[in-house]
Amino acid sequence: MLTITDLDYAVQGRPLFTKASARIAAGWKVGLIGRNGTGKSTLLNLIREEIESKVADASIRMNKNARLGWVAQEVEATDDTIMDVVLAADRERHTLMRRAETETDPDRLGEIYERLTDMDAWNADTRAAIVLSGLGFAPDDFSRATKEFSGGWRMRAAIAGVLVSEPDVLLLDEPTNYLDLEGATWLEGYIRKYPHTVIMVSHDREMLNRSVTHTLALEHQKLTITTGGYDAWLKLRAVKAAQLTAQKAKQDAEKAHLQAFVDRFKAKASKARQAQSRVKMLEKMQDIAIPIAERTTPFSFPAPKGKLAPPMLELDDANLGYGEGAQILSGVSLRLDPEDRVAIVGANGQGKTTLVKSIAERLPLMAGKRKASASLKIGYFSQDQLDELTAGESVLDHVMQKLPKGTAQSQARGKAAQMGFSYEKVETKVEKLSGGEKVRLLLGLMSIDKPHVLILDEPTSHLDIDSREALIYALNDFPGAVVLITHDVYLAEATADQLWLVKDGRAKNYDGDLRDYKKLVMQADRA
Repeated sequence: MLTITDLDYAVQGRPLFTKASARIAAGWKVGLIGRNGTGKSTLLNLIREEIESKVADASIRMNKNARLGWVAQEVEATDDTIMDVVLAADRERHTLMRRAETETDPDRLGEIYERLTDMDAWNADTRAAIVLSGLGFAPDDFSRATKEFSGGWRMRAAIAGVLVSEPDVLLLDEPTNYLDLEGATWLEGYIRKYPHTVIMVSHDREMLNRSVTHTLALEHQKLTITTGGYDAWLKLRAVKAAQLTAQKAKQDAEKAHLQAFVDRFKAKASKARQAQSRVKMLEKMQDIAIPIAERTTPFSFPAPKGKLAPPMLELDDANLGYGEGAQILSGVSLRLDPEDRVAIVGANGQGKTTLVKSIAERLPLMAGKRKASASLKIGYFSQDQLDELTAGESVLDHVMQKLPKGTAQSQARGKAAQMGFSYEKVETKVEKLSGGEKVRLLLGLMSIDKPHVLILDEPTSHLDIDSREALIYALNDFPGAVVLITHDVYLAEATADQLWLVKDGRAKNYDGDLRDYKKLVMQADRA
């Protein structure tokens, strides 16, 4: 279906691919993995550009007449309805439907209707409704103008459009970044059942394990494809690394033995020919290279100052929202103790962010009480804060502003180094940082005050799998409380031991674990 042969590509002199090759067969569901910055999104762009340009000597080729589909950008904010833009995403169907309205030649009209029938064009509305519902849109949303939705929801509409068009090769670049846990669960099942080929960049470990048939790994400028999900690839890589290590140890011992013979007998006439023979053997030996593992900078959350007695914080019969006429949640009664680990679940738009903002006092209560210790410190992270970093200022500037006045620059540099920023990197302007580096900076700034509670609202959207793993270790080492909103099931299962469910204007403890909740979501989807 898709073949990549000896692909070479560099960006600003930095090679991303060197003689990289891979073959993807029809029907495979492929997870494309690799560290941030290695070139995963670039590869998807190259697949699109090389196939569209149809260069004779292209390194990337696809089966003749196969259709390629991808999410280019979010849907524009216009008067067009969500349903209309989703249906229009299937350009062939959209064009044929328009031609059918104006075509007068009976033969051509027959060909158009035959093609429309082959592609099941008449059921596109039904397919679109199913996909939109799975991605979190309510039936009333289908007829609303796209300009009434936020950028994140318009991106969901763009994802819906490419899914409904059902291309022969579907390219998805981090689709769960725009979805809640419910949407991600639905997409996971959809990809498994998708009738054609899928190539998906994802850092969501559980999605990769549950939805793909093959893993395409981008490491050291090469591509390798293996059967199974991320965990299967991880095990295979560990086995290969162990084999290489053993082979190299054996080779090193053999080299040492040959070299010892040469050193001992090279000056002895009777052994000269044998020594020379061993020199040639040494020269012909191809060194076994063990790839150097890339190190992930750990996260660190310092222990809170002082221990607080439970309950550390309570909401008592509280109404939450954004002012008169914009109440989101009512009658909320929840408590947080010093070592609680909570994951908040519920569909997007139900009020999860409203709840955590109210807990963190970023929103005033509309009614009820918020009881908390006077010395309670809360660290709050949200994806929205990525836009709050001050353009034109460096990492060091942001750290200096967070530290007490009079702090020496050397101390600030030390604090930045603990966050994962090298001596040179601290001078980088924040607009030049990657998404993952911005997340790292914000988490570091949040922890400077040594909070008792960490509230994290979708912290992993810009982190690769290894960085997510590092975040899990840091959260599990943190001796305070953690409140988490995330679509990453692996992260939630690894760090949380209780759930709060936000649904239908209420927020309460959920009696069950994430697997129980996912089953509930999937049953509701089938109902």
